[in-house]
Amino acid sequence: MTHPYPPRSAQSIFGRERALVGMVHLAALPGSPRATISPREVARRAVDEARLLADAGFDAILLENMHDAPYLAREVAPETVAAFARAACEVRAAVSVPLGVQVLAGANRAALGIALAAECAFIRAEGFVFAAVADEGLLERADAGPLLRARRALGPDAERIAILCDIKKKHSSNSITADTSLAEHAHAAEFFGADGVIVTGAATGFTTPIADLEAARLACGIPVLAGSGTNAGNVRGVLAAAHAAIVGSDLKHDGRWWNPLDPARIEAFMRAARG
Repeated sequence: MTHPYPPRSAQSIFGRERALVGMVHLAALPGSPRATISPREVARRAVDEARLLADAGFDAILLENMHDAPYLAREVAPETVAAFARAACEVRAAVSVPLGVQVLAGANRAALGIALAAECAFIRAEGFVFAAVADEGLLERADAGPLLRARRALGPDAERIAILCDIKKKHSSNSITADTSLAEHAHAAEFFGADGVIVTGAATGFTTPIADLEAARLACGIPVLAGSGTNAGNVRGVLAAAHAAIVGSDLKHDGRWWNPLDPARIEAFMRAARG
């Protein structure tokens, strides 16, 4: 049966049907509790990491303000948006692969604005469908309606930005939706207009269950991404079940997300992934 709203493919978003998305964790941005460096230095470090990942063969790059913990729910400060946008624009100028943005926690409208300014290909959105209790509190309002209307209002350039949404997200209690399955969340995300769904393990660095990836793929016709725990040992299996994998922790020294990138681990990962 013909799809009423033809979905985007992984190829159209990432340039590849089985894509590897390298994660760049921005240094703590101005105004956050752990901020110690200037926006210029934040951007410089982000450019260095993005170049390293792109040169290694990653198909896309995702920028995230992971070091800004503890996070604000939905709304972030103007200085956060400004510093993030500066970094994103400088990374965009430095690498040619598709670029994505995530602003924690659930600040999807801010991410969309940054992505528009930096000519990004996609954003990662939390709280797109259903409610959850996250580290930063209750995300009680599903963001699909406001976010898609904002994208439409921003015009054709914004419409080209894909929205990839987390379902049954890590670092969250999903007891509110315990009577709904991950497959139902994937189906709802597609129905509500997501361009892809992201499935994760329980926390950053925790393996995404293959069974969950397969359940999501069976439930929807949009790209399915593994959002945590992909490593050199499991990447082949992950890419057999998912259209793409977002990879962060395994590329860092000692496999810890907060450490710098480790060229030796990156090389080992890419050798395992691509053969």
